[in-house]
Amino acid sequence: MRASRLISLVLLLQSRETMTAAELARELEVSERTVYRDVEALSAAGVPVYAEQGRSGGYRLVGGYRTRLTGLSRAEAEALFLSGLPGPAGDMGLGDTVAAAELKVLAALPGTLRDAPARAAQRFHLDAPGWFGDAGPPPLLRDLARAVWEDAVVELRYRKDREVVRTAEPYGLVLKNGTWYLVARAGDGPRAYRTYRAGRVTAVRPTGATFDRDAEFDLAAHWRDQAEAFLRAMLREEVTVRLTPAGLRGLRYAADPYAAERAAEVAGPPDGRGRVVTTLPVESAEVAFSQLLRLGPEVEVLGPPALRARMAEAAARLAALYR
Repeated sequence: MRASRLISLVLLLQSRETMTAAELARELEVSERTVYRDVEALSAAGVPVYAEQGRSGGYRLVGGYRTRLTGLSRAEAEALFLSGLPGPAGDMGLGDTVAAAELKVLAALPGTLRDAPARAAQRFHLDAPGWFGDAGPPPLLRDLARAVWEDAVVELRYRKDREVVRTAEPYGLVLKNGTWYLVARAGDGPRAYRTYRAGRVTAVRPTGATFDRDAEFDLAAHWRDQAEAFLRAMLREEVTVRLTPAGLRGLRYAADPYAAERAAEVAGPPDGRGRVVTTLPVESAEVAFSQLLRLGPEVEVLGPPALRARMAEAAARLAALYR
């Protein structure tokens, strides 16, 4: 455990040049006293760590000291090569960059770990797109990725019901179920950050200007909030259903997983036959009809009355077919 922490300390100093004992303690989740002891141990082992005094002081490595990646465990090395996601990286035009980085890491590994990339490739393959998604990445994905990397203000042409033009600051790209989305700031105020489906972008024109990023913007947190808000807005209606145990288990395959989870959370106690009554959020009665039909006799719609009547009619027609 301590050896791993010592390596982490050296790598932190390599990447950030100067760090105080308090900053190192926070990153390593230890006390400052432990940091002092670790620095002494590194110095005794020949690692050139020294302390600078004063307000802007801290610990640093002498003369651009670098360590090879000899402290990686086998599991860490294999996970490192697994995390590259070569497909999405290639879509954004970063395939050669990722390959070059992997070669450098491989060259720095000790001989006992040189088989790490092969072992990872033999055991895992990450196929991000859905079965029935688009065959390839959006045509302008590389242009969008370049603008994201360079913090370049761009003029976007975007196809919705009609083609619109937006001047935007591209903050990040998100890959969701095989579909790429651009998160960009276009305007001011709380709704300044907007999400565009990358496949609907028809033109990307750099304006020649750059923008200063909001240091507090968290792309992953923003996406989670937007996804939840989108689902809440989309699932604006509710139906009341009675589900058998099999129906409750199968609901997540028939309905939206988010809606199925909400329905399971608010389900009442089971009756004598194990059935539960719950409320299912749905996009519309039409969508609910097609979803709940998949559960067959494992679900009974209790309301609204119009949907119950439609389900009863469908059940009667099915019974007639098999009579």
